[in-house]
Amino acid sequence: MYSERHSDPSDIRCLVAEPDYFDSNPDLIRPKKLLNPVKASRSHQELHRELLMNQKRGVGAENKPELQRVLEYRRRDQLIRQRKEEEEARKIKSPFEQQLQKRQQRLDELEREQERSGEEQENAPEFIKVRENLRRTSTFSNEKQAG
Repeated sequence: MYSERHSDPSDIRCLVAEPDYFDSNPDLIRPKKLLNPVKASRSHQELHRELLMNQKRGVGAENKPELQRVLEYRRRDQLIRQRKEEEEARKIKSPFEQQLQKRQQRLDELEREQERSGEEQENAPEFIKVRENLRRTSTFSNEKQAG
């Protein structure tokens, strides 16, 4: 620090330029250094004293601003979610789970096909609907005769 390097006051005087008016006339009024109104205020002095005490004790003020803490919290949560997803992807599914998944996919496909066919029938003209009904009745009557 500065005070460690320059412990001798004579060293400090040689570094600071002295004004010319000190030498010339002793009758002149010497200017006084103006006080900093912030440093002169009681609240600033108390705050400064408190900060020095906290620093000596090792108790710091809030180390990180609130925004930085929130961003770190979100990053940490995102990493945790990402790791969980990776673990689930790596996890080998049992044969039972695989079969259930296959069945679910087949059922979903059947539902989609039924929806498509229902939409096609709704959009079809009247004579096509009648023709399909005739086919159904003819196949139904053929099955009765065969059976």
